[in-house]
Amino acid sequence: MAGLKQKYHFGLSPLFGLFPLVFLLFPFSLFRYVLKLVKNCGIRIKSLFLRIMVKFKYFSILLLFVMALSSCKKEEDIDTQISNYIQQNKINAVKDPSGLYYQIIKPGSGTTNINSNTNITIIYEGKLLDGTVIDNGGGKENTFRLGDLIEGWKIGIPKIQKGGEIRLIIPPALGYGSRAVGPVPANSVLDFNIQLTNAQ
Repeated sequence: MAGLKQKYHFGLSPLFGLFPLVFLLFPFSLFRYVLKLVKNCGIRIKSLFLRIMVKFKYFSILLLFVMALSSCKKEEDIDTQISNYIQQNKINAVKDPSGLYYQIIKPGSGTTNINSNTNITIIYEGKLLDGTVIDNGGGKENTFRLGDLIEGWKIGIPKIQKGGEIRLIIPPALGYGSRAVGPVPANSVLDFNIQLTNAQ
């Protein structure tokens, strides 16, 4: 698997991703449409309709607000989970602005500009926070185009050079998101140890 992208790498399905947008737009567009249908109705029916639509509009806004708070809480929980893992395992990790945690074990040497088009040759092992190994590349060197890999790798691997070694603690947003992928459960934090043997 080697940190390779999946077509659903970014998590939520397209339908679920449109869910908040539908709820946001529905009250306003439907309101205008249905108002045309009831314009010839009596005053009481119009008034009842308006009250219902106003309540539904505020319900939709409240729903979006709750979803946003839920997302923030989830991110906080993941960050706490990673912080506890780092402390328990005495990992001297640094937090990148992206949310990635990394520990440079060996910086390596050279001045290669490692980017998405770079072919990297690596020896690696990835595991879940419970210690379950999810992939080790067969215990041998593997070569990949960096741009084809998950965000956590694209951010972390350029921090070292050829001959270097880095440990990456990758939150779900920079890994495989909210979908289960092979042996990786949904919303999993990943712990990768990567030795960079070549980059060109």
